Order: sequence, then C-alpha cells, then structure tokens
Amino acid sequence: MKKETAAPVDAKLTPPYGWAALVGGIVFLLYAITLSRTTAFWDTSEYIATANILGIPHPPGNPLFVVLARAWTVLLEPTGLSVAIRVNLFSAFMSAGTHALWFLILHHVLRYFSRERFVRLAGAAASVLISATAYTVWNQSNVNEKVYTVSLLTIAILSWLIIRWQERLGKGGDDNILVLMAFVLALSVGNHLMAFLAAPAIGVFILLVHPKVLLNWKLYPPIVVVALLGLSIHLFLPIRAELDPIINEGAPQCESLGSAIASVATYGRRGCEPLNASINREQYKVEGEPGPGLKGPRQAPIASQYANYLQYFDWQWARSAEGKDTLFPPLRVLFTMLFTALGVWGAMEHHARDRKSFWYMATLFGTLSFGLVWYLNFKYGYSMPDPLNDYTLHEVRERDYFFIVSFSLWGLWVGLGLTSIWMSLRERFGSLMKGVPVMAIAFLPLFMNWGWATRHYDYAARDWAYNLLMSVEPYAVLFTNGDNDTFPLWYLQEVEGIRQDVQVIVTSYLNTSWYAKQVRDLTEPCPAGVRAEDTPTRITCQRVYRTDNTGGAYTHDPATVSGDQIAILMDSPVRTPVRGTLQLDDAIIDQVAGAYVEIREARSIPLGPLTVTINGGSYLSAWQQFAFSIIANSIEDRPIYFSSGGSASGSLGLGDYIVREGLAYRLLPTQPDSTSGVVRMPPDSPYTQVTGRWVDEERTRVLMDEVFMHRGEIPDWDHWPDRAAIGIPNYYSWSYFALAQAALLRNDDAAATAYQVLAERWGLLGT
Repeated sequence: MKKETAAPVDAKLTPPYGWAALVGGIVFLLYAITLSRTTAFWDTSEYIATANILGIPHPPGNPLFVVLARAWTVLLEPTGLSVAIRVNLFSAFMSAGTHALWFLILHHVLRYFSRERFVRLAGAAASVLISATAYTVWNQSNVNEKVYTVSLLTIAILSWLIIRWQERLGKGGDDNILVLMAFVLALSVGNHLMAFLAAPAIGVFILLVHPKVLLNWKLYPPIVVVALLGLSIHLFLPIRAELDPIINEGAPQCESLGSAIASVATYGRRGCEPLNASINREQYKVEGEPGPGLKGPRQAPIASQYANYLQYFDWQWARSAEGKDTLFPPLRVLFTMLFTALGVWGAMEHHARDRKSFWYMATLFGTLSFGLVWYLNFKYGYSMPDPLNDYTLHEVRERDYFFIVSFSLWGLWVGLGLTSIWMSLRERFGSLMKGVPVMAIAFLPLFMNWGWATRHYDYAARDWAYNLLMSVEPYAVLFTNGDNDTFPLWYLQEVEGIRQDVQVIVTSYLNTSWYAKQVRDLTEPCPAGVRAEDTPTRITCQRVYRTDNTGGAYTHDPATVSGDQIAILMDSPVRTPVRGTLQLDDAIIDQVAGAYVEIREARSIPLGPLTVTINGGSYLSAWQQFAFSIIANSIEDRPIYFSSGGSASGSLGLGDYIVREGLAYRLLPTQPDSTSGVVRMPPDSPYTQVTGRWVDEERTRVLMDEVFMHRGEIPDWDHWPDRAAIGIPNYYSWSYFALAQAALLRNDDAAATAYQVLAERWGLLGT
C-alpha cells in the first residue's frame, strides 16, 4: 500500500461546483422519477400534514423541519403540484443536496489519489452514485417518511465546512467557518439530534489538523451566541401551539416568553414544563423500561442489536435479491460481501493517502453505525428472530432509517475502493480506459434496488385513508389504534380536505390530557356566525360534512346525488351533531389523564341506551375512561366507529354491539339482529374472528365495489413495500371474506366465488 501523500497533488485546485451541481441534479432527477406521488404509511402523512398547516408533529416537534418544509411548499405552490408531491420533493432535494456536497468532498479526497481531473470527477461521481442508491438512502429520499434526509444534508454541510476550514487555515476567515458550524449544529437540533452526532468527528478532525485553535478563547463567546440563536428555532413550538393548530401533539404551550426561552436555552432542563416535556419526548417514556443511553439494561442482547444493523446493511446494495422468509438470502449476501470488501479497500486506500479526512470519516461512520446501535438500545428488530417468538419484544417497525448516514458514508468508501482498483488496472495495462468497466459496479445498487426503492406506483396509504374515512357516516367518531390507521387519515383531512367532519380519535393518545382537550374542542358545535372553514388550520369547532371532493355521498335520498358520485344510502337524513363528544372540563380531564381505575368487582357501565360489563380484577386506563365518556355522550348524537374490531370487543367489551361497514366497525345502540338489515356470520366459520360477527352486507358491498379506490395495480403487486405495515392488505381481505360469507348465506355462489378470489389476492399480498 502506498504511503500517505503529505499534501494533495494539486493543492490549488478550485472545487468543481458546476460538476457538483450537475451530479446533484441527476440524483434529484432519479428521486423525482421514483418519487411517491402521494403519502405513505408511518410518519409520512403526519409530516406532510404538519408541513401543510404549520402544525406540531409528535415530540420533540421537529420545528426546523416544519418551517423548512412549509417554506418549500409555498415556494413550489406556483407549479400546481400537490402538497404531497411538493413535500416529497423536499426530501429528494435534501438528499440530492447532500450528494452534491459528497461529490465535492470526494473530489477533495481524490486529490490525494490522482493528478488527472477525469479520474477525480469520475471517482467522485461513482462514489455519489453508490451512496445515493443505497436502499435506505433512496427509500428515504423519494418519499418524506421522516426527518432524516434533512439530518443527512446537515452532516454533509458540516463535512464540507470542515474541509473548507482546513483549506482556509492561515488565509483568513477560518475562525468564521467554525462559528458557522456551531450555528448549523445548534440549528440542526431543531430537526433531529442525529446531525449533532457529527460533533465527535469534527472534534477529531480539528485535533488532527490544528488543535491550537481550541485554545483560542475569542472563539467561544460568538460560538455560544450562535448556538443559542440556532436553538431558538424551538420557540416556534410554543408560539404555534398557542394558536391551537389542528395537529398540536404535546401542546407545548408556555405561560410566558421568558419560561419558553429558559427551556430553549437549557434544552428542556428548566423553564416551561410542557415545552420541556416535548423536547425530552416524555410522552414516549415508559416507567421502568430502559431507553436510549450508554448505561442500563439492554432491551435485546447486544449481539442481536448488532445483527439487526448488519441485516439493514445487507439490504443496501441489492434489496431486490430477496429470499422469502430468509434473514440473509444467499444471493443478496454475495452482493453485500462484494460491497463490504470494496468499502474496506476504499477505507484502507483513504487511510493510506489522506489520514486526516480518513479519521474524520471513520469517526463519523463509527458514531452513526455501531455507536448508534449501542446508544439507541433497540428491542429485537422487527423481522429479527427472538428466542420466545414474542412480538412484544420487537420494535413495531424496521428502524433502518436511523442508520441512513452510515450507509451513505459506506457507499462513498465503496466508490473510493472502485476508483483505486481502476487506477491499479491503469498502472497494469497502461491505459486508463481499459479499467473503466470495473466502474460499472457502481451501477449495481441502482438496478438491484430499483424495484424496492421506487414509490411512483404506490397510492396504498392514501387510498387506505380514503376508504376507511368513506366507510363511516357523516360526523362520525372513529377510534383508531396507532400510526397507520391514523396519520394517513390526518393527511387526507388536513391536506386534501376530505371528510374533515369525521373526528379521528387515536386511542394511544387518548391517555394524555392535551389530546383529550383537543378532541373535545374540535367537536364542539360552532357558535352562531362562526365557521370552522374560516380558520382551516386551527381548532375552532365542528367541521362540516362535504361531498364535493369524494366519489361517494351519504344520503337519505338518492335523488340528491348528482354527477358521477355514488349514493351511500342512510336510514335518515344527515344531521349535524348538537353537542361535542367530550363534556368534561379541563380539571376533570387533567385528573383522569394518565390514571388507572381499579375495578375490583364486576361492574356495569351505562353508555346511553347500551350497557357494558367490566370484569372484576381489571383496570381501566385513561383512554378507556375517556372512550366510555365519549361513547355515552355521543351514541345518540353521532355515529361511532372503530378501525379495528379488537378495540371495541377486547378493550371496551362492546363486541356484541358492532357491525362491519366497509373497513370500519360500527357501534350500534342495541344488539344487532337479522331484522335490522345486517347479516350474522356463521358462528363456526374460521373467518368470523376477522370478519366480525355481523356485517352490513349492502353498505359494505357498495363501499367495496363502487366507492373504494385502489390505484397502482394493487393488489397484484409482487411484494408489499413496508412489511411492518403488512397488516393493511389483510383489512381488505377480511372485508372481502365477509362479503363472500354473506353471499354464501344467500346461496349466491358466483358472488361468493368472486369475493373469495379478491379476499385471497389481498391476503396473499399481506403474507
């Protein structure tokens, strides 16, 4: 191996900004071609919706992301693109900008490799191609699923700034670069703490290049000032929360500006308690359960946690080389071994030629891979085996996005490895062009990841939200369970303005006082002269039922439905509710929230016209208490639905009163029977547990056959893109099974067969 070059072969080289812009533009084009045209599951819908209305997503609130994404959507508004496409393009732009900077950095490193401009440009381009098409990087860049592409760009900005600092040493202005980096680091905390993990690598680089700068006391006062200025982005949270946005998670209001400033300056240690709780993510902390940190018990064996990282690393270079039910498919492992070897070779060559930037990159990679695994202390990975085969021991979804920076960095080392081999072949054959074919390896992730990374065809989350919302009658209360049956509904309501009359109540949030108060206020009847649509992004009062943006209209009279809309018949005309869902004041809500009530002996709880019995020796959580109050207050005023039959029957004991209508389960005020126009599923049917005991066949048929949307050739996909959301196809499958069973009871064998086929197609997609 060659010894380190003391200085770059062309120290006066001007950075190729034009080429970097071109490469970044090509990466952006790739992401745009494979871009999701709408929302997606998990946090995508939440972040698109909050960006659109300047809302507050789940703690810590990500104020920098919200502000930047909102500014971006306003900037692109003249294009006429949908809000979803604009926000997804925001993610694509962040990642493309990252790779433009990676190109500049790799071109800088390659000055220690070659004097030939073509080699430097081609080597940097190959490195960027591999990094940009690593599966997780690509998958996070063409749909705004999380905030991590902003973190990725921030780390790339810091990396380029530290390189420029090195080049500017002794030429003036180098101290200003360090001050700017301090500002960027502090500001990045308003997006996510990930970018702050670049600090150790920056420290290592400074110690290797010019450690005396750390003794320059004149640097520290301006660094403190700009750090506080960067952290001040968090003041967005209490200021916006005070205006009651529709999505206001954690409700981080503060009594005074002074207390808010104290919270920001101490980063959640002093000052405003609601803001501190949001910054510290207290909503997600479970007493007695270990969380992130360098100490404390592991939530899974450390060997399994590192194996989970290796599983995600194995995905990066040839995701489509999939082996069914195989953790490490042999074919894909071959690609992984190739890219591991190339990355190791690239790192070794990097170390041999430019040790300072090598140690920066190595520290950054180590911190954001193996160090991050140790710190995050995850449970067993979603698809990792555990000795007890207990799903509660696992993360609820795959967490590969946490390691996006490490995969991107490894791709850069792979590019350096390829470039080194190319140069070695040139020395052997005496011709640069004879070694060019080896560089084609850089295109393998592009082709081997395309099928899994592209999202251009995927409307599943948006259409799922539409279908679920259209399953419920006007002014309904719809109890949901978590992210995937809630956030897409928020997106549809707050971005596309569809079925805003429905009060979506996510039961996991209903344990908090802030959420219970928001549910109450959102459903209060509007006072005379007040219209909710006049302040569409703020909590005002009950929003009205509209049909102008839906393909189906609930009505008592089919003659009132015109155009191409489908009439969804009701027993009575649409009626505006006369009271809110939760008739409790703030003091009682605060008292109930977070508290359990012990039921020592069996107890009957009246809920309007129906009664539910709670077994003795059980406990009622806060959400159950609030849910019973909402049901009792609303059952004669609004339709009440559940997105899952399990919530109604298992958690609330209401299984005898629910009927399937489309994808939702409706709560009736009396026990259903065959005279009420619903069909009883055969008690001995193996499908009853998933179809529900009772089905409104006609309502479900109209919804499933005429109203529901299924775009993108679903369910004929060859795989479901997000396995952690693989239960979604089963919801459709169960609904079709219900229709098949109902058709059999009517002796309609043709319809039963047709619905059975659809049920099996959806079920196959959900395996």
